[in-house]
Amino acid sequence: MPARRPIPEAIQNQVHQRANFLCEYCHASEQWQYVAFTIEHIIPLAKNGTDTLDNLALACFHCNRKKSARTTAIEPQSGAEVPLFNPRKDNWSAHFIWSADRLFIIGLTSVGQTTVIALSLNRERVINIRAADKTVGRHPPPGDPIQSEN
Repeated sequence: MPARRPIPEAIQNQVHQRANFLCEYCHASEQWQYVAFTIEHIIPLAKNGTDTLDNLALACFHCNRKKSARTTAIEPQSGAEVPLFNPRKDNWSAHFIWSADRLFIIGLTSVGQTTVIALSLNRERVINIRAADKTVGRHPPPGDPIQSEN
């Protein structure tokens, strides 16, 4: 297997800008993190994915590590294998909403629900970060849908 070439800086910059510097899965802001986000292959290279812009997403370390080489996961309710959220094909707001307190990502669809579980989008550490960011007005990201309090 040939050595993998680094993704060109110009493409990396495009991925960051297209994602608005947010993890395309959990919507954490790269600006406030200690570790730079990674360029993630939506369809892994091991599954014939490519380094092209339409197969790349910006991901925080935790989402990238949890997703790994997966493109599907088992939906707990039905036991069916469903695709994970694909930032190039799926609209975040169609699959996810913030809880009324703005701390938890709620999956609206089977893809959203399965992705929340598979990528641990509501792990304790990230909820604490969201709570702290909320107090200083930098969470949730502008334009993200929020569950009504009714």
